[in-house]
Amino acid sequence: MNPVMFNIGKISIRWYSFLILVGVLIGVFLLIREAKKFGIPKETIIDLSFYTIVFGILGARIYYVIFNYQEYSTSFLDIFKVWQGGLAIHGGIIAGLITLILYCKKHNLPILRMTDMIVVSLILAQAIGRWGNFFNSEAHGRAVSLFFLKNHHIPNFIIEGMNIGGIYYHPTFLYESLWCLGGFVILLVLRKLKKLKVGNLTCFYIIWYSVGRFFIETLRTDSLMFGGFKMAQIVSVVAIIIAIGILIYNSKKGKYEDLYHSKIM
Repeated sequence: MNPVMFNIGKISIRWYSFLILVGVLIGVFLLIREAKKFGIPKETIIDLSFYTIVFGILGARIYYVIFNYQEYSTSFLDIFKVWQGGLAIHGGIIAGLITLILYCKKHNLPILRMTDMIVVSLILAQAIGRWGNFFNSEAHGRAVSLFFLKNHHIPNFIIEGMNIGGIYYHPTFLYESLWCLGGFVILLVLRKLKKLKVGNLTCFYIIWYSVGRFFIETLRTDSLMFGGFKMAQIVSVVAIIIAIGILIYNSKKGKYEDLYHSKIM
């Protein structure tokens, strides 16, 4: 696949950057609409989104570079070429979460209520952003046969895009994109529940994404490693345990205590 969308003079606009931008814009738009229901000003959401996205991208890049330090040790300037790919979503989520917590504490915003709103936008942005990996011919799985791909009704343009150097690969970007899209739809349904507890949407996102990522990671050949284990799988397991703990804690609260749809005091 051609990673370049189009050129403006000597400047190349890449699909990777464009799709991340599209995901961000749609995500912020949805977040603004949801926050309005709770009387949170549009300006606050834009301000929060700006800092969270900037530090999230920075964290995603740092996380990726740390686990690929040998690749960048001989070419330091390549570290800054984010448009060529190399963003680790877990690093972005961790950095974004830290930024969110600091911002919410400073502006007296409810942290879990904010994460509940944000995860709906985040998982959709992830579904869109994964297609950037397709155009960069990265984040694919191990080699498979052409018959395998056709037998699983993979669209032909994706099959051809997964033909890298004459070898066909698992389109793991597609698996994760569809998984995230499914999670987005479920989150929208769950958000309508009258007795939804604050924090439960966040927990569902964590569990849903982590389960999918854990199994998809078994197919990938470019995983970030730590001590012989795939880092994404380690993080996924830890995240699931934490999310289940929060759900158990929430289940012990009163029936009408800390409801998502209640007004922010």
